[in-house]
Amino acid sequence: MKAVTDASFAEDVLLSKKPVLVDFWAEWCAPCKKVSPVLAELAQELGDKIEIVKLDIDANPAIARDYKIMSAPTLTIFKGGQAVQSMIGAHPKSKIAAFIESSI
Repeated sequence: MKAVTDASFAEDVLLSKKPVLVDFWAEWCAPCKKVSPVLAELAQELGDKIEIVKLDIDANPAIARDYKIMSAPTLTIFKGGQAVQSMIGAHPKSKIAAFIESSI
């Protein structure tokens, strides 16, 4: 999964031709570590429909602030440069997959 930053966010996420799921995560976040391998699997399975990227909220505070990210992990789907749906916390793969499918 690609890591995005404050500097690359507009190009990688907002200007993407495909929908993008952004995993807003932090190094200290235990649930984030559980979600990461699930997102990696989903990125392989659904890569033709959606881009899945990670943004470290501690290293990139501007974007986290702009999108009012208060909890990690927060999974937000962007389409056409807009945040369209978010899910907070660690969830089973089936629930995350359903969340993605409902948004693309």
